[in-house]
Amino acid sequence: MRIVVPAGGIGGARFLRGLKATLGIVSGQESEAAITVIGNTGDDITLFGLRVCPDLDTVMYTLGGGIDDERGWGRADESFTVKEELAAYGMKPTWFGLGDRDTATHIVRSQMLAAGFPLSAVTEALCDRWRPGVRLLPMTDDQVETHVVVDGDEGRRAIHFQEWWIRHRARIPARQIVSVGAEKAEPGPGVLEAVREADLVVLPPSNPVVSVGSILGVPGVREAMEEAVVVGVSPIIGGAPVRGMADACLSAIGVETSARAVAEHYGPDLLDGWLVDEADAGVEADGIEVESRPLYMTDVDAAAEIARAAVDLGLRVKERRA
Repeated sequence: MRIVVPAGGIGGARFLRGLKATLGIVSGQESEAAITVIGNTGDDITLFGLRVCPDLDTVMYTLGGGIDDERGWGRADESFTVKEELAAYGMKPTWFGLGDRDTATHIVRSQMLAAGFPLSAVTEALCDRWRPGVRLLPMTDDQVETHVVVDGDEGRRAIHFQEWWIRHRARIPARQIVSVGAEKAEPGPGVLEAVREADLVVLPPSNPVVSVGSILGVPGVREAMEEAVVVGVSPIIGGAPVRGMADACLSAIGVETSARAVAEHYGPDLLDGWLVDEADAGVEADGIEVESRPLYMTDVDAAAEIARAAVDLGLRVKERRA
């Protein structure tokens, strides 16, 4: 079975860990099941001359056994000496916490990019160390960055998504979320081929606006997925995000924070099946098959049960289509 997962952030990475477990994939070993992850690069940012790819790294570290499980991001057993020294020199920004171990990844990436390697080749090289047990593909090799338009003392301006998300904790109302460079971007090598050859595409409980939404915004990606069988897992339970501040992102694009509204935002042209939590049992969305299951990923076993339910739903839809 070939499964494609467009993923970003902590929710996507933890879902993938459950998907690997439920399919019996062991890192570095051959398997009949193959997972291709299309990683969000809209969150990428350049800091202190280093190119940082938070979502790619979160997937890579989580599946490769190097993640800080408590935080859900960054390296385990991390220290922040370099960050403290940069602050002592007065270097800004101070709100983004580059850890010492994590910085090594960014140095390798930045040197390879400067040498002319595309991001897809760099990501493959980094994964040679971590052996995540999935094929991790950036959504594009082109530079795409998510910016947020806000109103402040200086008037209306656009700031990088990371500044809005981390520094301001999404407390400043977003007037608009813009994927800068997306309209001219091309899907990364292997992305469209993976979607076209997939038995199933699964949308994890990642942010539907700035994670999955950024991937779908690369020209050609959504169109390819509309030809596939696609099921999704709701990131909203009982009218609130499972984690993070997806509600602020949904509000910025005029979408209600509910499992039903997110399904309708994706639309029946993309989404064939939709898993919601038991708290949202009874939710309906025109043209989309909806099922309810417990959706809190409290541990790997719980994530595996959710992943299994998503795969089973997708296979039933696929069988009815045949």
